[in-house]
Amino acid sequence: MRDVEEPPFIDLSVREILTEMKDISEVMVDLAYAALMFDSEDIAQKVSELEAEMDNLNYAIKIKTLMAARTREDAIQLSGLLQIAAAAESISNAAGDLVKLQDVDIERRPFLSFMLRESEEKIRMGTLSEKSDMVNRTIGDLGVEAETGMRVIAIKRRQRWIYDPEPETKLKARDTLIVRGTKDGYERLAEFISGRKHWPEYEVGA
Repeated sequence: MRDVEEPPFIDLSVREILTEMKDISEVMVDLAYAALMFDSEDIAQKVSELEAEMDNLNYAIKIKTLMAARTREDAIQLSGLLQIAAAAESISNAAGDLVKLQDVDIERRPFLSFMLRESEEKIRMGTLSEKSDMVNRTIGDLGVEAETGMRVIAIKRRQRWIYDPEPETKLKARDTLIVRGTKDGYERLAEFISGRKHWPEYEVGA
């Protein structure tokens, strides 16, 4: 009898799988918009990879809930978790569909600027100057989101991309940061990125 291969992520708990699905679906939406805005095939490819990862997570959580359901009451309680997982899966599918709009010529994407104009939070890009005192510091140590309201969703470092960077990720000179947040937040962050303004001392080296 052939051994049945365990699906990826089956060793995670249901809570861990749901958390992972939530986090991935959120970053997929950000990256999908970024792929269209900056016409980046690399970012679009990452969205496709994350969509496949979400499929594996969705499969894993179905297996875990089937294994856990022993009574009718168990099945009713676990069905709510599956609904949450299905919602995250739907979001990821929508992000996957969004990047397919890359096949449309840039000149024929007027809908994109309209969609983004209606959004309070927007996606922007900036290159980290060698003069910035953000260089060689981690995202977590700086407290970028807390200080500016901008979330770093991706970093391009030469030919390499870092997606959904961790707090421990250290920033380097000439990194291109793709961030999400408000106009005011980006204007504040841009001052730090360019080196025109020093990062608050109470954050640096904290």
